Amino acid sequence: MVTTARRLLVSIPTLHDPNFFRSVVFMIEHNADGAVGLVLNQPTDALLTEALPDWAGLAAPPAVAFVGGPVQQHEAVIGLARVARAGESDAGESDGWQPLLGRVGTVDLARAPSDVSGDLEAVRVFAGYSGWGPRSSMVNWRRAAGSPSTRCPTTCSRRTPRDSGGACFVVSAVTLPHRPTIRWAGRVRR
Repeated sequence: MVTTARRLLVSIPTLHDPNFFRSVVFMIEHNADGAVGLVLNQPTDALLTEALPDWAGLAAPPAVAFVGGPVQQHEAVIGLARVARAGESDAGESDGWQPLLGRVGTVDLARAPSDVSGDLEAVRVFAGYSGWGPRSSMVNWRRAAGSPSTRCPTTCSRRTPRDSGGACFVVSAVTLPHRPTIRWAGRVRR
């Protein structure tokens, strides 16, 4: 099974589902039981100073909550945090921070930032998440993409995290609005 875990999915320009239109999804987990990810580029107007004031000082700009996906938007709040150095403890994780990719991992937002061990640099907060069951349309995204790309194309770098570590599973990377460039499994077409 080809997994999309710890990779980015970039929606194709013809995907008109409002949940994923022009979206970049960071896949947290993907196995035979399904997949879970976060839409990275859908900010809300909810300021973190109001929603989670304890975490607002660590918020990566813009300091707002993001829509992580259509699932449980009013119940699930997920935090991604970047630490100063990867592998700060022997196991690579700390109390309250779980590594995902390089210096980026999930953070326990129920704790105070001072109670999370590790040197937190920035946090991004997501309301809801994206989820797919084992027989859902996630399979179609994988088929469209082919093999995972080992390097994120420059056309999507403006909308993806700087320390993605080069892990980008490209369904389609599009430069908008002028002269779209589409990358399909290793070939670039103009």
